Amino acid sequence: MRSELLPPNGGSSVIEIGDVVTEGGVTIPSARLRLHAFYDDANDCPTTASTRPIILIEHALTGDGNAIDWWSDNVGPGKPIDTERYLVLCANVLGGCQGSTGPASLHADGKPWGSRFPGLSIRDMVQAENQLMEKLGVEKIDSMIGASMGGARVLEWTLMFPERVTSALAIAVSARASAWQIGIQSSQIRFIEADPDWQGGDYYGTGREPNEGMGQARRIAHLTYRGELEVDERFGTEPQRGENPYGPYRRSDQRFAVESYLDRHADKLKERFDAGSYVVLTDALNRHDVGRGRGGMNAALGSSQVPTMVVGVDTDILYPYHQQEHLSRNLGDFIGLSKITSPTGHDGFLIESRQMGQVLKKFLQKAELLSEVVD
Repeated sequence: MRSELLPPNGGSSVIEIGDVVTEGGVTIPSARLRLHAFYDDANDCPTTASTRPIILIEHALTGDGNAIDWWSDNVGPGKPIDTERYLVLCANVLGGCQGSTGPASLHADGKPWGSRFPGLSIRDMVQAENQLMEKLGVEKIDSMIGASMGGARVLEWTLMFPERVTSALAIAVSARASAWQIGIQSSQIRFIEADPDWQGGDYYGTGREPNEGMGQARRIAHLTYRGELEVDERFGTEPQRGENPYGPYRRSDQRFAVESYLDRHADKLKERFDAGSYVVLTDALNRHDVGRGRGGMNAALGSSQVPTMVVGVDTDILYPYHQQEHLSRNLGDFIGLSKITSPTGHDGFLIESRQMGQVLKKFLQKAELLSEVVD
């Protein structure tokens, strides 16, 4: 491993991975990925850290490579993903907006890619990550862990580059996008594209951004991330404090409490995430299908030779638990199915830290045994 390319512990660096050619045949020249690395108690020495077992974490749609931030209960010193024991890597995905090449990045002509940025598949993202691993000189990833869009990348890694992966954990994901998922995700994209400030995707540098469309997309998405019972128990039909949605005429500034909650999450995402990336990555989720070009979904899963564990959340609306059960029945080297019980829906893998931590410990114990067999 080229330890000199590792970012400092807890830090990140942007690494050029060369040209990436998409499934659609478009070349993204001199693509870059921002890589985060965590290796506590290694005297902040990349050379020492490079000898440790490697865990690659795959982030979700609007996540980023700073896994110790969004999964703080489970990533860190002495935690289930122990950064004093493992070299933990997490890269911002191709097409994203946190330092990796995406629509907001500059094209070779010095202008933002904008509408010229190609459509991506999950496989394109994995191809870029594999090029990153090659650049780092990583021959073997001891454990790969990802949830939601990260889980989709985990599944594709096991099929595209099985020789590089010793064990895998796919969380809250399916073998392919369902028609329902495509419908709900395409609706989000259309809200953004219908915003006049979208400007055909070429809004960069104009001083106008499709914030209204982005907010609407986030409101829809956030409802699919949470559980119906949890949202109802928290908000019910209560008005937002100081407002009255029961007045004689509807007014947008007189909201139910749940509307205020969704508005807050919409505003938070608009502040930290680029609409162009949101469209590209959401479209990639629509294209997710491990069976495409591989003889169908079950045939592809059956061909997997990477020991894979699967996790689902019992109240997940976006990726219902039956989809993880389907994975468990068809994976060629299946090593376990765990269920997170939670009223919080899809976000249970983030919120139910104790349960998720137990699952991670169980998986990594199995992963260590598998690594010993491989060695």
